[in-house]
Amino acid sequence: MTYAVEFDNVSRLYGDVRAVDGVSIAIKDGEFFSMLGPSGSGKTTCLRLIAGFEQLSGGAISIFGKPASNLPPWERDVNTVFQDYALFPHMSILDNVAYGLMVKGVNKKQRHAMAQEALEKVALGFVHQRKPSQLSGGQRQRVAIARALVNEPRVLLLDEPLGALDLKLREQMQLELKKLQQSLGITFIFVTHDQGEALSMSDRVAVFNNGRIEQVDSPRDLYMRPRTPFVAGFVGTSNVFDGLMAEKLCGMTGSFALRPEHIRLNTPGELQANGTIQAVQYQGAATRFELKLNGGEKLL
Repeated sequence: MTYAVEFDNVSRLYGDVRAVDGVSIAIKDGEFFSMLGPSGSGKTTCLRLIAGFEQLSGGAISIFGKPASNLPPWERDVNTVFQDYALFPHMSILDNVAYGLMVKGVNKKQRHAMAQEALEKVALGFVHQRKPSQLSGGQRQRVAIARALVNEPRVLLLDEPLGALDLKLREQMQLELKKLQQSLGITFIFVTHDQGEALSMSDRVAVFNNGRIEQVDSPRDLYMRPRTPFVAGFVGTSNVFDGLMAEKLCGMTGSFALRPEHIRLNTPGELQANGTIQAVQYQGAATRFELKLNGGEKLL
């Protein structure tokens, strides 16, 4: 099987710091693949390695079966969408989208036709004569995506593209991005620190921590079957128990994770673990309780 992007034991060092440490992943053609992790976990560095903006310290990268480790960015069949949009404020939207084609020497009539088609793909064909300052944040983000798509890449790289948007607009753009990816049928590689974004849009998610991958799985399996304590704690909220508490609650030793939504508050005498409510937070669709168990452990 030929993968869209494949990492083979990839490393990237900055002096003594291992930003990426022996990462191996295989991303399928047509997949919406997310790289999820906290700041400094190596996810953005991996994206930049795919784009050719960074050089490998070790290992190899291939794109559609072709060795890409030493290819310059313009020879890779990928394009990148950045969080800050990077639009030229003095240019029209049409000229912004067509800019890369102009650099390549495509004639004005052809590049404007291609740029208009890319704008239509993101439902913004009507804004071609406007300037970036005349658009909303969500519209500017879609223009940045159109500019990346105009070169017809087989892989689209998205580096935290929704981070500057407010909550409602982010949720709307999540739906639009997923629909766009499905309609285009190309590979999207999406970098985020937001678990909700990764879980809602992705076919698979790689969870990064300290330059390494903790787990690669479907969103459902990441949430329901975390393989490490880090994944259990980072993807959603989990209570992680080990030792005597694990044995008391589930009858086995070792570690296990218990999601707050799987806990019920019952009357005294029915509880499997006794404790006292320490704090209550009303969150609209849910109410969050913090309990202190009789053994001193905290439970959410």
